Amino acid sequence: MSESMQLRRSMLFVPGHNAAMLATAHIYKPDTIMFDLEDSVALREKDTTRLMVFHALQNPLYKDIETTVRVNPLYTPYGHKDIEAVVRAGVDVVRLPMVSTVEQVLEGDRLITEIEQSCGRVVGSTKLMAAIESAAGIANVFEIAKCCPRLMGIALAAEDYVTDLKTTRSASGEELFLARSRIVVAARAAGIACYDAVHSDVNDEEGFITQARLAKQMGFDGKSLVNPRQIDLLHGVYAPTEDEVDHAITIVEAATEAANRGIGVVSLNGKMVDGPIITRAERTIALARACGMKVEL
Repeated sequence: MSESMQLRRSMLFVPGHNAAMLATAHIYKPDTIMFDLEDSVALREKDTTRLMVFHALQNPLYKDIETTVRVNPLYTPYGHKDIEAVVRAGVDVVRLPMVSTVEQVLEGDRLITEIEQSCGRVVGSTKLMAAIESAAGIANVFEIAKCCPRLMGIALAAEDYVTDLKTTRSASGEELFLARSRIVVAARAAGIACYDAVHSDVNDEEGFITQARLAKQMGFDGKSLVNPRQIDLLHGVYAPTEDEVDHAITIVEAATEAANRGIGVVSLNGKMVDGPIITRAERTIALARACGMKVEL
């Protein structure tokens, strides 16, 4: 495994019409900033907001952070215009909402390819993320996840999903268990990233941490966020502890020593250490380094 990795723990929603947040969102240091052109923007403000986000994307202050834009659905009068603007502005990732079929992703891919070719961007340099927001999307998520090389990740959008199920969100999140499970497995099978849904009650820190720990345990790379106050909480959940790092170092060192001696079986404290355990240890070390922890082998 590479000693470095791209962190995608936190993706902060920034309403595209909020000029103050457009100018300052980078100071909160999420892993990804997602400018929103969809749900947070009134219909009468769509065109103005698109222009504001177009200029924000070209701000040098955002050059060192991954930028994503949630565009409007392609079947609306705004979706194609949104993609045209943000691709030309140099966005890193386009988030397609309400994805339930492979065809929607491929339509976005075709559109982005045409724009990249026309404006001189390297074809394929703009990535796609699919937001899964319906029962149909969850049913088709394995096909969606592997349908397009441009697709870098899939994300669960819970509010529309539970509405489609004819239920509501609960503190336990049991109504999301199947959706979360399928999204994680589909992402891992396709080799792409996956994001858990937002926790919209920004005053419920305990509930947020509980859901963040669940997302980490299930295998999500991170969560979508609606408030900067949630960033440090989330990063704290995803950061490995010193004990975890020390244990990972011990495993990797034992594996390295065994390999150098030509021994096929690694033993540590009387217990066999097999391939998956070594892989997890290497991942822990890579994550620690990506989080800024000093790790020496």
